[in-house]
Amino acid sequence: MTGLAQTVRAALGQPPAHLGVAVSGGGDSLALLLLLREATPETRLHAVTVDHDLRPESAEEAACVGRICAGLGVVHRVLRWQGWDGQGNLQDAARRARYGLIRDWARGTGLTAVALGHTADDQAETLLLRLARGSGVDGLSAMAAQRDHGGLAWLRPMLTLRRADLRLYLQDRGQVWIDDPSNEDARFDRVRARRLMEAMTPLGLTAGGLIATAGRMSMAREALDWLADHAAHAMTPDRGDVVVDLAALSGFPRETRLRLLAEGLCYVSSAIYRPRFSALEAADRSVTEGRAHTLHGVLMRPCKAGVRLIREYNAVREVRAVPGRLWDRRWRLKGPPVQGLEVRALGESGLAVCEGWRETGLPRESLLASPALWAGGQLVAAPLAGLENGWQAALEPVAGLRLGKSH
Repeated sequence: MTGLAQTVRAALGQPPAHLGVAVSGGGDSLALLLLLREATPETRLHAVTVDHDLRPESAEEAACVGRICAGLGVVHRVLRWQGWDGQGNLQDAARRARYGLIRDWARGTGLTAVALGHTADDQAETLLLRLARGSGVDGLSAMAAQRDHGGLAWLRPMLTLRRADLRLYLQDRGQVWIDDPSNEDARFDRVRARRLMEAMTPLGLTAGGLIATAGRMSMAREALDWLADHAAHAMTPDRGDVVVDLAALSGFPRETRLRLLAEGLCYVSSAIYRPRFSALEAADRSVTEGRAHTLHGVLMRPCKAGVRLIREYNAVREVRAVPGRLWDRRWRLKGPPVQGLEVRALGESGLAVCEGWRETGLPRESLLASPALWAGGQLVAAPLAGLENGWQAALEPVAGLRLGKSH
C-alpha cells in the first residue's frame, strides 16, 4: 500500500462496509477514488458525479468518470443540476446544490458516509477566503476531517495531502484527469485566492502556515463548543420548531448565543451551512430587541419564552414529496397505503380546514409550513394541525444535535 493510501486509510479509521465518494473527474476526486480503492479493498464504493450542466462538455466528462468507475468495479451514478437561474453567486449556488443532491442520493442508496476530495491546498485557500470575509473562529478553523449532518458523515480523508502529490500519484498510474477551465477563471474567488497565495509566498504566507492556523482555530472552536454544550438547555425542539430561552442565555458570552442560534437555524431549515456571521449578528439584534426576523428560510418569532424558530412558509411552498419519503429533508408522513397522494405544505387553504388547530399549541406560522397530505386540491391529513386521519408526521433524527429535550 502506498504512503498516500496509508494516510487515507488512517484518516478513515474503521471504514464502513459501503462508502459514497463524490467524483467530478478532476485530479483531486479521481485520486480520492483510486486511493480509496487501494486503501479500503473491503469497502464497496458508490461513486457519484454531479453534472452542473453549465458547460457543453459536462455530460461527456460525467460519462468519462462512469467509464473509469466501471474499470475499477465501482458503481457510478450521475446527478444533474438544472437549477441555476443566472442570479447571485454561481459557485456558492452550485456548491449548495451539489451537497443537497449528493445527500439525497446517499440517503436513497442507504449510505451513511460520503467521502469528499478536499486537500491541504483547499484547506489553505478556504481559510484565506474566510479571512477576507471576516469570518470568526468557526470559519477560520476551515474544514473538518469529518462533519455529521443530515444523517450522513461527510468525510475528508485527504486534508493533509498536497494537490501536487496527488497529481504525481495519478501520473504514476497512467490515469488522466479533467481540468475544469473554471479552475483558472479569475472571476471566481477561489482562483484569485490561489493566485494571491502564490504571490505572497515570499512574504511567508504559505499553505503550510495557513493550515497550521486552521488547526489552532480548530482547537479554539472545540473550547467554544464545550461552552455551548453547557448552554444547550436553553434550546428546546418543539415539533420541528426550536424555542430559544433568551433569559437562560443571558449569562453566557454573546458568541455562545450566536453559536446556538446558528445551530437552531440549521436544524429548522435543514441547511448544511450556517448563515454568514454578519447576517447572524443582525438577526440576533432583532430577536433580543423583541422584533421578528427572517433568516436562512426560518422565521424568528418572539414568544413568551424568548424566540421561536419556525420554518418559513415561502421556503417550503413549492416542496413536494411522495408519502413515506422525506419532505423538506426533515419530515416523513406515515399512514395507510393510498395511491395518488402528495405531501406539501399545509398553507392557508389547508389550515382553514383544520378547525382544531389552536388546540395543538403550535403557532399559526408553524402550521402553515408543516407537512400535510393532499389529493389534488383536497386536504387528506395534517397531523401537526390536529387532522390525523390515520397519518403521523415523524421528524428525521438529527445526529449530534446540541439542543434540549423535545416537548
